[in-house]
Amino acid sequence: MSQSTVFQSHHYHPAAYHFVEAALRYSQQTMQSRSRTDEEAESHITGRELLEGIRRMAQKEFGLLARTVFNQWGIYATDDFGRIVFEFIERGEMKKTDNDKLSDFFDVYNFDDAFQDGYEFDLSDALRG
Repeated sequence: MSQSTVFQSHHYHPAAYHFVEAALRYSQQTMQSRSRTDEEAESHITGRELLEGIRRMAQKEFGLLARTVFNQWGIYATDDFGRIVFEFIERGEMKKTDNDKLSDFFDVYNFDDAFQDGYEFDLSDALRG
């Protein structure tokens, strides 16, 4: 079964699934600086950590249009990202620990606050000389 066939069976836009996969990798890379005791724990991040990675990556990629892009993909709240993650888990494409729950993704942040009011402008490239 092709990847596009799998994604078509869900109500989220295929780009949402690709974005969550990329955000997982991004979040794992940014969390690697934390000290961990074993290899599996090093690659595992919590739902809240993933949501923070999603927020940061969306701000970088989409800027103030992040909320609009997510809405076009059928994503209206952090709960939707959790549902995408748990679809990946059910298909065996992501792993979870016994402590991970879908409810970890519920009401973590409001999209207006995270992607509009809380938008952080990155001027680092503009200020390099």
